[in-house]
Amino acid sequence: MRIESVKRLLVRGPNWVGDAIMGEPALSALRGLFPTAEITLLVKPTIAELLGNHPGLDRMLVYDSRRQHAGLTGKWALARALHRLRFDLAILFQNAFEAALLAFLARIPRRYGYATDGRSLLLTDPIALPERARGIHQVEYYLQLIRPLGADGPSGSPRLFLSDGEVDAMRRRLVQAGIGETDLVVGLNPGSTYGTAKRWLPERFAETADRLVREHGGKGLRVVIVGARGEEALGRAIAERMQAKPVLLSGQTSIRELMAVIRRCGLFVTNDTGPMHIAAAFGIPVVAVFGPTDSRTTAPTGDGHTIVRHPVECSPCLLRECPIDHRCMTRISVDEVFAAANKQLSGISGLSALSGSPDLEQTNQTHETNQPTRLDGVTVFLDRDGTLNRDTGYVKTPEELELFPGVIEAVARLNQAGARVVLTTNQSGVARGLITTAALDAIHARLRALLEAGGASLDAIYYCPHHPDDACSCRKPRTGLVDRAVGDLGLDPSRAYVVGDQNRDMELARKIGARSVLVTTGPTSQEALTLSKSNGLRPDRVATGLGEAVDWILEDAGRVEDRQLSLPESRQW
Repeated sequence: MRIESVKRLLVRGPNWVGDAIMGEPALSALRGLFPTAEITLLVKPTIAELLGNHPGLDRMLVYDSRRQHAGLTGKWALARALHRLRFDLAILFQNAFEAALLAFLARIPRRYGYATDGRSLLLTDPIALPERARGIHQVEYYLQLIRPLGADGPSGSPRLFLSDGEVDAMRRRLVQAGIGETDLVVGLNPGSTYGTAKRWLPERFAETADRLVREHGGKGLRVVIVGARGEEALGRAIAERMQAKPVLLSGQTSIRELMAVIRRCGLFVTNDTGPMHIAAAFGIPVVAVFGPTDSRTTAPTGDGHTIVRHPVECSPCLLRECPIDHRCMTRISVDEVFAAANKQLSGISGLSALSGSPDLEQTNQTHETNQPTRLDGVTVFLDRDGTLNRDTGYVKTPEELELFPGVIEAVARLNQAGARVVLTTNQSGVARGLITTAALDAIHARLRALLEAGGASLDAIYYCPHHPDDACSCRKPRTGLVDRAVGDLGLDPSRAYVVGDQNRDMELARKIGARSVLVTTGPTSQEALTLSKSNGLRPDRVATGLGEAVDWILEDAGRVEDRQLSLPESRQW
């Protein structure tokens, strides 16, 4: 298949919230694979709402199987509508026979998906299923589907996108419910739309929450109970059992309001459900209770989550309802979930299982040392859009600046280690007339304020305002911005790291003799990663976000004391 021949691409997304989130890295990778194509996502209404504002999409089509597209007549009408849009290629993340049938009826010339559910004859490009017995995570499962198209690199973590207005509206709603802006919020998600087998006992959720309030109430800890429509009674039952009054939102939020609630949490205690993956996508620490499902394939992605489970002989069974005594859930005690949640709230890493306890799996632990690494004399040059904040094209107002989860904490760690932290960013929107220098200064003032509110700071900000066609010396990968920083601050570029989401950041690092880290949080990061393998600009490290990048910088800088920053014998990919 010639990638450049694909002008219009249709992606049939998964139907379930959790699956849609775990498929997001693959969805983002498609933008890198098909940089000039118009990418359309066909999904059911809930998933369309969930993935709204996604920067990798050009269009969203809603498949309403209960109303507009119900029955054979509705599906035929949808197929005809898809045919009129003249797609060149359909990629089917959904495994159902129906997904392939719709693409076939729409006469999309190339139909690409896993060869499953008896649909191979409907696909022009049937892809063999990966071996499920290996227990690969669902994020990798979706990525493996598109690897034959050229997708490469690490899995990355799923991302979701909220506007400042949505975040602020939920903040006001919670304030009206009695939750102050500085209160520590613990979210409880006791339900599961998939079936009751995945639900831990409601009375144990209630007792766990009360114990957390008693332990951390001095920090202003408040509990919010969330859940889907239809789970109102479950939420009420837990609220009525609690001694501490929670804020009850079960069945009272849209999917985007639910996202905003979860993003406000400091900790999320949950069953293995879609909201668990929402929390992980926003970088919220998770304590997840697993029973009939396989934590190897659906664990929350990212750093610092804890899985609580009992290794019983019949799990994972993947059943919606337990046909026996629900032992995988009933054997998990309040003590065990409370211990996991309490350690998260206390900031203690390295949680391990005690004799007689269920498995407590701490994912992506951070190794702690008695002597923290010092970065005195080291400079970290950070890109802005796609590295610190979500790249929405052009950030034109301070309100549009949305930092990635964990960015403030990562910058603060660099500050605490003694590193100089300098922002260098191309801002051709000034030359294009999309933004004024005054507006850009206001955006950077808000960036500094957000960082400073979290105990972090930048030593300097340098930007190139010129058009890409201008013969300036400062537009990255040219070194003008770094040269100014070296002159102003007395920096040593040979003792520097460059962190960014694009190839030009990697090329800048090479030109100044610095180490490079490519973060995969930008909309074209996967494309940059693919190109880096062919153009000799391979980064010294690939990281899923700034937090992981800083982890590696601290480790790399401390590996050999006073060493010269030269390329390692082997790079990690």
